[in-house]
Order: sequence, then C-alpha cells, then structure tokens
Amino acid sequence: MPDPDAMVLPQELLIAGAAVRVGLFDALKEGPHTLEELASRTRCDMRALWNVTEALVALGYLEHVGGRVGLTREARSMLYDPESESYTGFSFMHTWNLIPRWMALPEIMRTGKPAPREDDPEESKDFIAAMSHYAGEGAARIAEHCLKGLPKEAKVLDVGGGPLTIATAFAKQGAGVTVLDLPEVIDMMAPQADPGLRIDMVKGDFTEWLPEGPFDLVYLGNVCHIYGEEENRKLFAACAKVLRQGGRLVINDFIRGTSQRADVFAVNMLVNTESGGTWTYEEYETWLGGAGLAARGYEEVGGRQLIMATKV
Repeated sequence: MPDPDAMVLPQELLIAGAAVRVGLFDALKEGPHTLEELASRTRCDMRALWNVTEALVALGYLEHVGGRVGLTREARSMLYDPESESYTGFSFMHTWNLIPRWMALPEIMRTGKPAPREDDPEESKDFIAAMSHYAGEGAARIAEHCLKGLPKEAKVLDVGGGPLTIATAFAKQGAGVTVLDLPEVIDMMAPQADPGLRIDMVKGDFTEWLPEGPFDLVYLGNVCHIYGEEENRKLFAACAKVLRQGGRLVINDFIRGTSQRADVFAVNMLVNTESGGTWTYEEYETWLGGAGLAARGYEEVGGRQLIMATKV
C-alpha cells in the first residue's frame, strides 16, 4: 500500500552529499577547524557554511570543539574506518548522484529515453564505492554457494567484477578468478587487488567479448538489470561458450515479481539505461534455455537472489 511517510525530502542525504562534494569532511579528517579555516579550505560562503555545519552538528556528523567544529566519533567510524561495523565510506554518494536523474522521470516517461549524463570520474568512483560496499554484505556466503560442488581450485570468470568484492571472496575460497571490466575500472581497482590471491584483472567490454575458457563458473553480479532481452540473450550465449560442459552460470540480480524492491528498482534502470530493467524468473529461464543453459531455480543467499544454471 502507499506509504505517506516516504513522501519526505531526503534532507540528510542532500546535506551530507553536499558536504562531501565541497570537501568538508575530508578537511575535518585531520582535526577540528574554525569556520574561517573551513571556508578557506572549501572555498565556501561563510553564511552557507555555518548553516550546513550547524545542521551536520544536529544530525550527529559534527560536534563543537571549543571554538571549532570537528567530526564526531560516529561520523569518523562511518566515513573513514573500514574496520568499523558502521563503516559505509562514501558509498551513499552514488545515491546522491542519482537524484538529478530521477527528477527527469516525467520527461523520461514521455520519451522512453534515459536521463542525459556525462562521463564524470567522481561519479565513477562513487559508483565503484557503492558497489563494493553493498556487495560486501554476504559476499563470503554468496561465493560459498556459487562454488559448492565445483573443483577445489575452480576457474571463475567474474563478469563486470571490477569492484573486486566478490572476486576476493571467490579467491579466498581457493578459486582462480578472472575479472573482466572496462579499462577505466580496472585501472582504478587493480592497485587494490590482493597480490596474494589468484585474481587476474582483464580489460574489456563484456557486451563485445569474454575471455577464453573453459571456466567452471561464470558469475554475473548486478549485470543483467543493465540490459534488455536482446542483450541478455547475447550475453548468456557468450557465457555458455566459455563454460566447460556441466559448468555453472550464476546470476545475482533482482527478480521481478518477488518483491516491491525489484519493481521499484526497474524504474531506476529506466532512468539510467537504454533498455535495462528487472526480469521475471520465467524470462531468465527462457533466455538461458535459448543459450543451452538449464536454469535450476533461485535462492536467497546473503541477502541476494541468485539464479543458478548449468551448461547442458
């Protein structure tokens, strides 16, 4: 049913996102500052800066320290301490970046075309941060589920796996992992790969080609919702070609018709892609079958929906 409580402006996200963009939190990472010092560091208007910092104090991000303002312990843990249970880093900036595009939804509904966008290195970095953070929740359980019954040192192709979260989980469980992603993503993430793990990062566009197999497992994590039927059928056929006989394809994605979230997320893909959306299990089953892959149902693992298929 409709939720009247949802009809509110996301003020905290907008304020915190603006603070990130002007460099306010990074300026305070090293210690408290006066407003004058912050205005100089961030090149912000004093009146505007005072209003925003006071709001951030009220929201629990900042605190007054004598005549200065500084990060609260909770904000420091959330933003800068990867060991903290409350750590998110700046993954919320991906959502902040999406807001202007969602505001174009009326025009998108009329034209069927996604919101215009320009390549922005900051947005790419925010997207990777968000994907790394969200994929980290349940990654070990997902990797275990995907690898169950495969050879001990299974060969895995992680398609679009540049954030490295699931690739790392696979490798920690003994698999040799090939990660395929766009050149700019590989350049950004390669320095963060654990040299002690068997992870090979390959530059390429998975809509054009896949590395030669044969692989025991091809993993498609949050890939299929970017595209429509034609593109997904083509991708599944390419995956089948690089799988060994009896090899496994796992799709980690929203399944339309199973939750409110899946249907709402489809609108996000309407806003941001040419043909993307969320698809029913029956659609996946049909598309996979056309590529010679037999769908084996889906399971909820680590908070995610995983469809498993076998090359027959």
